[in-house]
Amino acid sequence: MAVPNTFDGEIDLGIIGGTGLYHLECLEKLAELPPMETPWGTTSSPIVISKVAGDSGHFHVAFIARHGRHHQYPPSKVPFRANMASLKHLKCKAVLSFSAVGSLQEKIKPRDFVLPQQIIDRTKGIRNSSFLNDEGLVGHVGFGDPFSYSFAQYIYQFKHLLANNDAPDEPCNLHFDKETTVVCMEGPQFSTRAESKMYRMFGGDVINMSVIPEAKLARECELPYQMICMSTDYDAWRDEEEPVTVETVIGNLSNNGHNANLLASKVIEEMANELPEFMKTGDGLRGSIKMSISTKPHAMSKETLAKLNFLFPDF
Repeated sequence: MAVPNTFDGEIDLGIIGGTGLYHLECLEKLAELPPMETPWGTTSSPIVISKVAGDSGHFHVAFIARHGRHHQYPPSKVPFRANMASLKHLKCKAVLSFSAVGSLQEKIKPRDFVLPQQIIDRTKGIRNSSFLNDEGLVGHVGFGDPFSYSFAQYIYQFKHLLANNDAPDEPCNLHFDKETTVVCMEGPQFSTRAESKMYRMFGGDVINMSVIPEAKLARECELPYQMICMSTDYDAWRDEEEPVTVETVIGNLSNNGHNANLLASKVIEEMANELPEFMKTGDGLRGSIKMSISTKPHAMSKETLAKLNFLFPDF
């Protein structure tokens, strides 16, 4: 049945789906916005607006497919700024992101999930990673803790939901502590064995191609952000095994997609019953962008300020 292509309400949660996650079954679809035009380009997919009923009324979710509905955007070409800007413009209170990852540690098995709290950036500087690097306006936001620890704690309470459909006696785990680290590489090729071993020496736990600049942009938008990493393989560091291939990755995506739906559905349903405190308060991020600007007022670019008005119409 056709749904409207406009939506006038406010969004509670933004969700960015990665490889293997393109929709959530728990949601009732309300509208489908065409790819949104922003000052930083067009979103990678239409934005699906959905709702779920809860004790506090209807809870609204906006869903974007990071790589496009047909997976047409490679990691380096994803319109990250447009995607995050659109969620901010829709007044999301937090962003939940999903990503397929390779494991860099024996304890993180394929089909396990991970809630990272730190990032090692190994991208090549070819991605636009800031709303504040245009000429005429310089800003520096804090990024020491790139994820929302409160958000991760909230998700972690539902770890028991993860299941291994092909081997019920071998449970899927949800890994989480303050030092859990995701490495972000440029791609689209996977790592060499030497690189994979180096990332392990760096302290990396999992590796993907999308958390940068997504996490940086969420921070500039003052949005609590947490990525759920879904392990598909052991990357290339294990000498006794063949290097990772697309076939290996695809083989685990179905189970990961099922678990992602279970976990996200539970998170959304519980949020609908009672909005978490970190979403009510902004997790300490509200107003931080004002303090990050170092350009003197008379030197600020009017064009850049006009762009930022898309994100912060009240500033």
